[in-house]
Amino acid sequence: MRSPDEASSATASTQLPQRVSRQFAAALLFLAVYVALEWLSFIHEYKGVPITPWNPGLGAVFALMIFAGPLYAVVLFAGVVISETLVLKTNLQWPIILGVAAIIAAVYAGATILARNRFRLDVSLVKLRDVVALLGAGLFGAVFATLMLSLMLVLDDLGWADVIIALVPLVVGDTIGIAVVTPLVLRILHKHPLPALSGLLVLEISLYVALIFGVLWIIAGAGAVNAVKFFYLLFLPVVLAALRYGLDGACVALAISQLGLVGVLQYFSADAQTFTEFQILMLVLTTTGLVVGAIVSERERSEEHAREAERRFKEKEAEATQASRFTLVSGMASALAHEINQPMTAARALARSAQELIRRPDADLARADANIANMIAQVDHAGGIVRRMRDFLRRGHPRVSTVDVPLVLDDALMLANADAAAKGIRLSLAKSNGLPPVYGDRVQLQQVILNLIRNSIDAISATKRDGAIFVGARQLSAPDRVEFSVLDDGPGIDEDTAKRLFEPLMTSKHEGLGLGLPICTSIVEAHGGKIWLHSRAPGATEFRFTIPLENPRSA
Repeated sequence: MRSPDEASSATASTQLPQRVSRQFAAALLFLAVYVALEWLSFIHEYKGVPITPWNPGLGAVFALMIFAGPLYAVVLFAGVVISETLVLKTNLQWPIILGVAAIIAAVYAGATILARNRFRLDVSLVKLRDVVALLGAGLFGAVFATLMLSLMLVLDDLGWADVIIALVPLVVGDTIGIAVVTPLVLRILHKHPLPALSGLLVLEISLYVALIFGVLWIIAGAGAVNAVKFFYLLFLPVVLAALRYGLDGACVALAISQLGLVGVLQYFSADAQTFTEFQILMLVLTTTGLVVGAIVSERERSEEHAREAERRFKEKEAEATQASRFTLVSGMASALAHEINQPMTAARALARSAQELIRRPDADLARADANIANMIAQVDHAGGIVRRMRDFLRRGHPRVSTVDVPLVLDDALMLANADAAAKGIRLSLAKSNGLPPVYGDRVQLQQVILNLIRNSIDAISATKRDGAIFVGARQLSAPDRVEFSVLDDGPGIDEDTAKRLFEPLMTSKHEGLGLGLPICTSIVEAHGGKIWLHSRAPGATEFRFTIPLENPRSA
């Protein structure tokens, strides 16, 4: 059995020949394409130098170099040599031919390095900056190669006047070849996903092609002299295709337009100067179409990313909602345990007390009966908490009805009195006369008051001394509401604790859960009110909360 390193080495040794063979096949394919396009595009010659301003072969091989690396400049070198000798049948000497091929290959290898490393060009051309970088690198290569070739041709006894005549067509030909062909080939090499073929798509493509050839027919009918006036009609189908299908639409429309225009100019037997004038116009059209197409594609890609981000956000939102349900269930379980523990503990103590009173020879039945009645009230209160919490979770808001404020206060103090008396703490009730009823859930409002009272009991008992708690309520106006208050003479609350008092799981008690005040906050806010720490001073610690007189859900 082979080790993992041996297996990896065997895989690498198998993949290397396959990769080399694929690269060699790609090189041969693009070499054949270059030679074929040179043969198709060769129209004009000046003193042995091809000056037709249309070089599609260069655009194809430059795309391969941009996509796969500058080493494929070897293909360009071989293509130039083969084209010059077999296709163009130039009169230039072999040293000049090899020099021309070397200059073209070296310059465009440099342009490739410039585009890939300096401009950080993305071969997928997904952004406008990538298209601009490609056109800039191509223009740099065309200008620099033409200048170098001009110097070489001068050395070959070609006069400066002859070089100037060939200069502009050479620059325009290389630039237009790169601008029209390179983006299209890069999109093909990158395997950019195409729109699904449908009857509507076929109809649209047919209309664009018909429109392009219609404009070319008008140009052909106008004659070589007047054709320039009608050239600008080509902007219509190219820009429409770019707006509709982005960069892909622009590349295809430009390729069709360029091929059709070359055919029309050959039909006219246009000379090199006329051909160059039209190619300059075509270069403007190409730049416009590519820029529009790139902007549209970039916008579509941004919208696609936005939709993807929105989809992911909704997925995360759904996950968060699901998680919050589990958290809510867990939290409510803890809350129920926290809230039920106190009335059940009080009920157990009352039951024990009643049991002891009954077992005595001089049984105090009246006191035992009072304890049992209080115990039943505590048990009923615990049951009411469970029922109201369940309904609150199900509906998301309290069961609102008319609530008598004095009755709520009396019941709350009755439920808390046993615990307070056992710890030597005095409970006092101060309420205004004629308090109006409020709209709310009676049990939940009792629970808020009870929580605040029990917090005060715990704070005072922690100091191991007697104390007093004052509970009150009064009516306020503008807006109409009732304000409840719970004041104690305990040790107070330090500043750091006061800042985080209403946060979940924040507690200063040794065995506390930190859920009492957050539960109070939820209940009060569900009633349309507000709860706050009014004073944290030692001997005068006071919590207050308000409940509006009007039903907040009917307002």
